[in-house]
Amino acid sequence: MKEQIVDSALAAFQTESESILETAKVIDRADFLRAAELLVSAPRIASTGCGHSGIAARHFAHLMCCCDRPARFLSPAEAVHGGLGFLEKGDVLLWTSRGGKTDELFPIVKVAREKGVTVIGVTENLSSPLASQSDVVIPIKVTRECDPDNCQGTTSFAVTCAVFDALQTAVIGLSGFCKEKFAVIHPGGAVGKRLNGIQ
Repeated sequence: MKEQIVDSALAAFQTESESILETAKVIDRADFLRAAELLVSAPRIASTGCGHSGIAARHFAHLMCCCDRPARFLSPAEAVHGGLGFLEKGDVLLWTSRGGKTDELFPIVKVAREKGVTVIGVTENLSSPLASQSDVVIPIKVTRECDPDNCQGTTSFAVTCAVFDALQTAVIGLSGFCKEKFAVIHPGGAVGKRLNGIQ
């Protein structure tokens, strides 16, 4: 019994890797490039999402800061209580939701569009209400979640993070960001010591 549980758990690596590779196949290169260009040119970037998607969105904001793009995560709860004041015309809002129907995100996207903010969506449901309100949509493909009941946000989280990692890679390439610049904003830890020649 315990061996079967371990086998099932370790199968998560295969499940997630398959979905990541499937996502790479369904991403439109032109849309992906447009999203990256928008992120490079935006004065500021906001990201939002709920649950596992929210945690991934917080990771995305940090990725953007790590390549010198001013960004912050907008909590859906705090956003509708004044947090939306962060967004101004010309900024970019990125939301993520596997189903594209997360109720908490609708007022955020609505206000963003009213303020002249460009909206990027990351979702599996390209016909969803949130996708239809986005300027650019990047699709994800989830074969199944890792848990036995196929309901925990496991594989979808891994796939979403992989998309965000790819976007950061594109932003770095388009903006000319380099390790010398990273050394300035990342002086801490082993990475900071290595970049700044401190061993």
